[in-house]
Amino acid sequence: MTPNLVLVLVVGVLFAAGVTLLLERSLTRVVLGVILLGNGANLLILLGGRAGGAPIAEVTPQEEMSDPLPQALILTAIVITLGLTAFLLAMAYRSWLLFGHDEVQDDLEDRQIMQRAVADQGPNADDDAEDDEDDDTDPIDAIGAPRQSPARAGDLEGSGK
Repeated sequence: MTPNLVLVLVVGVLFAAGVTLLLERSLTRVVLGVILLGNGANLLILLGGRAGGAPIAEVTPQEEMSDPLPQALILTAIVITLGLTAFLLAMAYRSWLLFGHDEVQDDLEDRQIMQRAVADQGPNADDDAEDDEDDDTDPIDAIGAPRQSPARAGDLEGSGK
């Protein structure tokens, strides 16, 4: 069976839209991206199968039977996508209850890694500085990263020790 060009284009559009939505910061859009990716994967698996009669022995001749493996894989993928969607919806709902929105915030460790990467560039980063001369903002200040690493519990002032 040769795949239909329209179905191949639909698979490509589903994957492209799903990946685009996965890159968003809103959990609702991430859920929609997972759903689109799941549907695109199901359609791709379906395109890999062979069309034909029911795969039942002694009812359909063997050369006319469809391949049952893609059908089983699609059923498994539907269950996995449903479980992942339910989990992501629960996370989005919990985020909505706690914060009033469902956007994923930057992690403090990500900010520290970015700060170390900028510090590691050191004085040799002047080549890129010529392009950014009109920009007065520091890249670390732009994301709100702390200037120092967070204090450990034993280093806090006034802890009585």
